[in-house]
Amino acid sequence: MPEERPLNASTDPVLVRAASAETLQDGATSLITLLADSSRTQGALTANRATLRKGSPGAPAHFHTRMTEMFFVLGGGLRVLLDDRIVTLEPGDLVTVPPRLPHAFAPARGEEADVLVVFTPGVERFDYYRLLERVYRGEATVEDIKAGSERYDNHYCASPLWQAELAGE
Repeated sequence: MPEERPLNASTDPVLVRAASAETLQDGATSLITLLADSSRTQGALTANRATLRKGSPGAPAHFHTRMTEMFFVLGGGLRVLLDDRIVTLEPGDLVTVPPRLPHAFAPARGEEADVLVVFTPGVERFDYYRLLERVYRGEATVEDIKAGSERYDNHYCASPLWQAELAGE
């Protein structure tokens, strides 16, 4: 097998090996695997893998002002709030969420979800995911998350529809 050469960030493709990707636990039933942040992709995209166990609350209702978010279901089922409706995605399904559209996501009832999440254009978000893990561990607060909403382009919002969906578990 040929030896791999170091990659040049400005001219070469981004290669992320699963064995070396950083994985964070942002809740009792949720893992985030960091794949490529904006600085690695010359601003083109940010990508992570979300692994949501059965019963995970997923992500609360929120929107982004500068980026489109894409969800591609690798395994299981994923419920996604898209403004005023909820859709369930199955393996191989994809949905894109344009800027400013309120959305949320969680595994489908009784299922797990394995999802590739991509933001374009990319915004440096890995520190946001690390902050979520620190909040889960009790090392940071929800106020810290609110303080970073502009930096990470993550703006939480109310959704009675999503709250009712989660209450129906």
